[in-house]
Amino acid sequence: MILTDSTGLPAGGIGKFAKEISISTAVRGAVSVPLPASSPIRSTSRGLFSRLRTVPFILLHLAALAVICFVPITWTSAGLMVGFYFLRMFGITGGYHRYFAHRSYRTSRLFQFALAWIGCSAVQKGPLWWALNHRHHHRYSDEEDDPHSPVVRTIWWSHVGWVLSGQYRKTNLEEIKDYSVFRELRILNKLHWLPGLVLGTLCYLIDGMSGLGWGFVVGTVALYHATFLVNSACHIWGRRRYETSDRSKNNWWAALITMGEGWHNNHHHYMSSARQGFMWWEVDVSYYIIRSLAFVGIVWDVREPTEKALATKRIAS
Repeated sequence: MILTDSTGLPAGGIGKFAKEISISTAVRGAVSVPLPASSPIRSTSRGLFSRLRTVPFILLHLAALAVICFVPITWTSAGLMVGFYFLRMFGITGGYHRYFAHRSYRTSRLFQFALAWIGCSAVQKGPLWWALNHRHHHRYSDEEDDPHSPVVRTIWWSHVGWVLSGQYRKTNLEEIKDYSVFRELRILNKLHWLPGLVLGTLCYLIDGMSGLGWGFVVGTVALYHATFLVNSACHIWGRRRYETSDRSKNNWWAALITMGEGWHNNHHHYMSSARQGFMWWEVDVSYYIIRSLAFVGIVWDVREPTEKALATKRIAS
């Protein structure tokens, strides 16, 4: 396989994407309205089989509770939990989010696959599915078509209800052509459970049941809810620096546990930036890692907010 720059788009691709995600996202009131059946991310099937797909998610939470109650934690398992938490968090923040969803930097095809694999190990489905849903969120942020708005529906729905609903499980590859052209990503998107299985096995081989329980199971559940806080808490609590057409907010404690994703109002103001902590004191560990990777040549063309963008639509304090 030839290692090439993987971020080339079809004619008009990035311009069209930028235009689409800049569509007005004015709030239409806090009412619970289902997405239209024509939505490219929503499934019309709500039968038993569709809901059974959420059983592993529920069982993982029950397993985490059992681990906390009955499985002893060791120094090794604690190290696995913390280390793999931050590695996999970067797979979501630096990979799924800033790379696949927003194309905020460029890299090789090989490292692109590595990002997708690490992201999959967080057990939050595949990179194409994740990026497609996130782009849809930005296109209709806090509108009726937003899949996880706490403004339109409830904080429970935005945090975890939309995942449990069984309505958002398909990946319309036509809606994410910039990355679905890569065969290995299409395969990984289907086998999204495989990296998690490999990581869980590795944790068990390193430290037995403690490694599996604390290093993988508890760490994965912690990852879930830290990531989900960006959907829920960061549209409810925090401060707004920019006048965006949704209700996104900057939340410092969410930023700390998500390696920078909590600076959510900044992100909704200038979503294509690899940097989300715009001020020196806004800790953004994911950005620091991206810049370190750029320093050694693994990634390049890292996108930053311009001075004009930083000054535009500021809310007077």
